[in-house]
Amino acid sequence: MEHLYDTQIKDLELKANEIRETIIEMLIEAGSGHTAGPLGMADIFTALYFHILRHDPRNPDWPDRDRLILSNGHIAPVLYAAMAHSGYFSIDEARKTLRKFGSRLQGHPHREWLPGLETSSGPLGSGLSQAIGMALGDRMERGRHSNRFFYCLLGDGELDCGQVWEAAMLAGREKIHNLIGFIDRNNIQIDGFTEDIMPLEPLKEKWEAFGWHVQEIDGHNFEEIVDAVNEAKAYFAKPSMIIAHTIPGKGVEFAERRFEWHGNPPGKGPADVVAKEAQGEEMLRELRTLRGRIKSEHE
Repeated sequence: MEHLYDTQIKDLELKANEIRETIIEMLIEAGSGHTAGPLGMADIFTALYFHILRHDPRNPDWPDRDRLILSNGHIAPVLYAAMAHSGYFSIDEARKTLRKFGSRLQGHPHREWLPGLETSSGPLGSGLSQAIGMALGDRMERGRHSNRFFYCLLGDGELDCGQVWEAAMLAGREKIHNLIGFIDRNNIQIDGFTEDIMPLEPLKEKWEAFGWHVQEIDGHNFEEIVDAVNEAKAYFAKPSMIIAHTIPGKGVEFAERRFEWHGNPPGKGPADVVAKEAQGEEMLRELRTLRGRIKSEHE
């Protein structure tokens, strides 16, 4: 996978901002859903869908595609927005049908309803096990030199689940080199800050002790994201985990780093900075301003 040029970085930054705007529009229409995590992971999903993944929106079942497994399914708005912008379905469907009765875009992804989804997710902690099962099946089918990669996205609060660590042990034992994980290290979960609720540090050393190749990156820096994946792909002896330090609520100043926005949509978040009835429009205003700033910085 090629290194990024400046023009590509600009395009990815603008696309990530478009995806953030779509996320907010989706949440406003739905009146429910998660805000902080989807905004924080927009850069990771943009890098995946617009630069890293081998996939074909016109042929979602292409056998040689990479697999993306979303374990923390509650950040589904960013997955749906990235898929819509890359052509799996219309952006209008994303904006108008999230969490609606009978919609293909449920609050947690439902594999049987939407082409391009690899798994259904809801209960936290199971995605890594699913990804390992897929990767081991791929090894049985294609051998150890398969050119498919399996990407698993996890939340840091999700690491409280014991099943994650059982899966981590198995992947380390089996040396699944084409398994690449991303941890959204945003330091929040629904009840507060991760280090207050169930401390995770030293996180890098824990994954290394389980037999993983581990990198830590700025989850909003496209060069670091792409370089980390390139390094992970080149590391044949172990599975790889990329700990991506992100800002929950990224792009909306009054929501950034606040755990209260974990599970609340615009209009239902804390009203100490922006009144509830104005939150949605203010979020969109900030993101549109950011779009202009990105354009001017690259001129």
